[in-house]
Formats: sequence, structure tokens, C-alpha cells
Amino acid sequence: MRKLGRPTYQYRMKHVNHQIFVLMVLTITVPLLVISAIIYIFSNQAVKNEYQSSSNLILNNLSFNIDQYLQSIEKGTLNAQMDSRLQIALEHWTNSGNTTGNDQSIQYGNTIEHFISSIEMTIKNVDSVQIYAGSRVFYSADFNRADYDFKDFTQEDWYIQTQQKKGGVILFGSHTPFHRTNSKAPVISIARVINKVGSKQPLGVMLIDIRLDSLREILQLSETSKRNFIIIDDKGGVTYHSDANTDISKSISLEDKTLRTFLEEDAGSFYADVADTKSYINFVTSDYSNWKVIQYIAEKEMTKQAAFLGRIILTLAILSLGTAILFMYILSERVTKPIILLSRQVKMVGMGKFDVDLSSDRQDEFGVLYQGIRKMVEDLQNYIERSSMAKAQQKVAQFGALKSQINPHFLANVLESIQMKAVINGQRDIGEMVGIVGRLFRIHIQTGKDTVTLKEELEHIRLYVKIQQLRFGDKIQYIERLAADSKAIQVMHFSLQPLIENAIVHGLERRSGPGQLEVSTLRSGSEVIIMIKDNGVGMSEEKLKQLQYRLSQPSDTLDEAHIGIKNVHDRILFYFGEQYGIEIDSQLGEGTTISIRLPANQA
Repeated sequence: MRKLGRPTYQYRMKHVNHQIFVLMVLTITVPLLVISAIIYIFSNQAVKNEYQSSSNLILNNLSFNIDQYLQSIEKGTLNAQMDSRLQIALEHWTNSGNTTGNDQSIQYGNTIEHFISSIEMTIKNVDSVQIYAGSRVFYSADFNRADYDFKDFTQEDWYIQTQQKKGGVILFGSHTPFHRTNSKAPVISIARVINKVGSKQPLGVMLIDIRLDSLREILQLSETSKRNFIIIDDKGGVTYHSDANTDISKSISLEDKTLRTFLEEDAGSFYADVADTKSYINFVTSDYSNWKVIQYIAEKEMTKQAAFLGRIILTLAILSLGTAILFMYILSERVTKPIILLSRQVKMVGMGKFDVDLSSDRQDEFGVLYQGIRKMVEDLQNYIERSSMAKAQQKVAQFGALKSQINPHFLANVLESIQMKAVINGQRDIGEMVGIVGRLFRIHIQTGKDTVTLKEELEHIRLYVKIQQLRFGDKIQYIERLAADSKAIQVMHFSLQPLIENAIVHGLERRSGPGQLEVSTLRSGSEVIIMIKDNGVGMSEEKLKQLQYRLSQPSDTLDEAHIGIKNVHDRILFYFGEQYGIEIDSQLGEGTTISIRLPANQA
């Protein structure tokens, strides 16, 4: 059964390790994981909300700036309605259809071209300005005529649409210049009919081509590698795209449903796939141009910081899990295994094997525990030895005391005393003496307890002394002087009788006259001193030293020659400890005092 008990205990200890590990995981790792999930969700949503709020503000500002820029261009075209010299020159070309070569016609042509040059200088990022009057096209002096082909421009769609506006401004989204050949650089255009002041008579058509750099300059402060912009016209054509590699001649590369959302709504936001990446998209519609300014960003870029925070907390959770595993390993090596080893050693001690190795060089609490258990085992071993010795001493003492009281000489003296009393006083005294002897023998029969109270021990002593007084008559006087509450202290059973007997036999009996035997107690701190004092013959200093020396030496409990004072001293020493026992003081011719030192407070 012992062999099966060890692994079961070890399994339980390991199970405790697992419980501690699970407890650490449940109290540290799991809460960190939950916290990381909660923080990620809330921070993710907070980042999204913050980005959406800032995106709407940025988008409205950008749309406003674009409108301001386009309106500034429109204001530049209004100068054509207010410039009288331009009005006269255009009216000349429209009504007379003059041909080149005439000095006045040349002057009118120069006036128109000068006006065009002033427009190009006034408006930033202008690619070209053309005025169409009659069948002729006017442009600035820097204009490269070789790059253009103006054949039958009156039949082109843009021209017809501009004529239909009758002086109103019309915007054309991103496109290649209408008449430029072999050009791939897109422009946006503003066109309007130039009417004669004060009437609706058309004098010509002005067309301004603007490079996309103007839009890029407006958007570049808000444009980053993560935030992108698209501008589409009311027909879904891409006017501008942040990605320079995107072919803006094609419609936006979104699903048809998304495109319809742009076209049907003035403003909004939603999530959709852009280039196979889920992105957040928001847009507004320009009040001036009716163009859609679109902003989009990949969702993972929006939540990048939140995801980074979540990864940090997740890393902490993983580190806490690793810490828990490391803690379990350290706990097993530094706590569990030493406890298992110590438990085995304690079991061996419990089986009576006191030669186990309980040494430890650890300086922590386990070192203190090992030292304490080692001291406890040593004390236990000493206690068992003392207890065994005390048991043997008690049996020898009981046997010796009983033998000393029932030896033939003692019985003869008692019977002689009984006989004398019976002759003198009658049968009542005989009955009393016989009763005392019977009580004395009954006390000797009760040998089951190691200790009794002083009160019980004194009852035995009084009976013994009374018998001795029957023998010697008035020669022995017995006195008790006991301190308060001293009767309740524990003394060794049959420990006082051998000392009383020794006082009577070796002290008072040898005295020629009457003698006195006194038993007194004295409390001294946590100790009680019982003194047995007689005024007998005493002993010489040499004999006293021999007796004191004998008390200090190890005893042989089976040696009958040592029964008496030595026996009682050894029993007290073994039972209560080395600081207790018997002390003897005697003077020849004056008497002897035996002091018994015992603990006052006993558990």
C-alpha cells in the first residue's frame, strides 16, 4: 500500500501545479485576451469614426477649393464680355468675315490674340486658350499651331453644346485636347459663347484647356499614400485620379452598383472593394460643377493603429502565457519536487526511520522548513528515547517502591505495630491501620498514568507517612506548606514517595530524638519548586558531592542499586526536559533538603 501511495501523492501535487497554471491563465492570460479584443474593437471603431469625421471635413473643404478655382476661371472668361476692344474685333470678324492681308483685320486679330495671352497669364495652369470667331480660330503667340487640327470644329460636340448654352459656362471633364493631335496628356476645359454686350448676338466661342496639375495642387496637401481621391463628372467619366498610372479616360473601376450610387446621390459614405481591397469610400457633389469628389482608403490602413495596439496586447497575453508556463516549471522545480521529496522523508520518519537526510543548503523558506523538520525529528527521536527511558524508570520505580514497602522487614514492623495497638486500644485502631494499608496498596495498583497532580501524589505520601508514624509514634512530625494553586501542577507518579522514604530511613530514623518532615512548594516564574526537608542526621560534604555527581551521570534504568533519588531525577529529566530535575543540599547533623524543579504551566 505504501508503494501505491507515493505516486498518488505525486500526481496530486502535479495536479495542484496544473490548477495554479490554469488559475494564472484564467486570471491573467484570458483577461488580457478579452481586454485586447475589447480594446481592438472599440479602438477600431473609434479610429473609423474619427477618420470618417475628418474625411467628411477634408472632402467638403477640397470640393469648396475646387469650386473656387473653377469659378475664378469663369470670372476670367467674363472679361470677354466686358472688353470693348475684344468685342469690336470679334464683331468685325463675325459680321464682315474679313480675310487676312487687310491692315485693319490684322489689327483686330492682334487684339484678340493679346486678350488670349492676358487670359493665359491670369489663370494658373492654363494649357491653352482659343477663341473661335466665324471660321477662324485665334490663339496666343506661344501657341504651337502644328500640334492642332481645326478642321470643321463647328460640327464637334463640345462646340454644339457650348452654342446651346448661349453664353452660359460649360465644363468638360478630363479629356485629350479637342484639336490636338497625338496628345495623351488630359486636360479639363471651360467653354462659353461670347455675346455682344447688351444683346444675345454671339460673337464667338472661348475654350480654355486647363492642365490637371491645378487639381493635383489643390488635393496634394490631403493626398497621401493611404488616402486617395477621384473626381468624376456627371456622366461617370474620371476627371482626376490620385494614382498617376490610372487611365482616366475610362470610367471608375468600381462595380456598377457603386457607380450608380455616386451618380444618384449628392453625398454619402460606404464600404466597397477598390482594386480587390475593402475600402471606406465617401463622396460629395460640387454645387458649381456637379462633379463628384470621391475619397477612399483601405480599411486596413484606417485601422492600422488600432490593429497595432491589439497586436501589442495580444503579444502581452502570449507573454503572460509563457510566463505562466515558466512559473509552473519553476514552481515544479523549486516547490513541488522539494515538497514531494520532503513528504517521502517525513513518511520514512513516521515509519520509524530517523536516519533520513534532511539537510538543505537553501536560504529561503524551504531551508527554514527543512531545518525546522530536522530539528523536530531530532526532538522527536530524543522524546521517544526519553519516553521509553521514563517508562522503564517508572516501572522500576513502581516495582522498587512496592518492594520496599512490602518487604518482610516492613511488613513485620507494620504487623508489630498493629499488634501493639490491638492490645492497648482494641480492634478499632487495628481496623484503621489495615484500612490505611489497603488504601496504600490500591494507590500502587493504579499505575496507568505517567503524571498525576501534586494533590493526588500528596494523598499517597500522607498515607505512607501515617503508616511510618504508626511505627515510630511521635518521633516523626509531618508538615505541608504549599503555595497557592500549586496542588494542580503535574508531577511524576510515585516520584515523591522514594524521596520521603529516603528522608525517613536515612535522616529521621537515625536521629535520637523526634524529627520533622516538611513538604513545601514555591513558585518561581514559570517554574514550581517542591522541597522535601528533614532535620535528620544529614550527610557529609564528601557524600553529598558523590550523590550530586551520581545525579549528573547517565543512568542504567535496570540497575536496582540506583532505585531512589537517581531514579526520580532521571524520570523528571526524561519527561519534562533537561532544565528540570532534583537538587540536593545537606549538612551533617542538621538535615537534608531535596528540591524538585518542575514546569508550572504544562500543556
